[in-house]
Amino acid sequence: MGVLLPFTPEWRAARERRRKAAAYLAAARREPEDTDVRWLADAAANGDEDHARWELRFARLALAVLTAQRDALDDRTGSDVVAALADALREDPRVAPGMHALAERQLNERLAAYREALSARGGPVGSGERLGRVLLAFASDGARSAGAPLPRAVEFLGAWIAEANEALRAAYGTASLPEHLPPSEAVVRGKG
Repeated sequence: MGVLLPFTPEWRAARERRRKAAAYLAAARREPEDTDVRWLADAAANGDEDHARWELRFARLALAVLTAQRDALDDRTGSDVVAALADALREDPRVAPGMHALAERQLNERLAAYREALSARGGPVGSGERLGRVLLAFASDGARSAGAPLPRAVEFLGAWIAEANEALRAAYGTASLPEHLPPSEAVVRGKG
């Protein structure tokens, strides 16, 4: 019988994973700073502060998901964070009634673009600049993605990745490896 009964060890573990995912996402769900919203609206969104605010929200959420998928200690963390984000987005009072499917689709588009920017290798442009270009392109529908606003976009997107890593450690803990072994040997010795 594949039914989990309440309060089983599996149920408690799943509940704890959901709690950690929600705690991790709390930082990423904070509202963008008004100064950042005004900056992005002026730099790329043709003065549209609502659009700029949503792009900043989406960017922070996408970077939090990607950080969890890339840097978590447990392979399930990324999935747990995505599930918690889907729940949070469905219940988000900032999303107009009937617009949840659109908001989810827009977030998924941003997530794919930021993932591609982080995973691209080679070339003269680093991942920070690629991330900044993604933000500016979505904010301006691709009209302007370089120039004066790019360094500031790179700066605060990098800060958000660092913030996501800090929140990940706070919610899930840090890796504990023996000081005398490199990580690859600790894994091999632990399995043997």
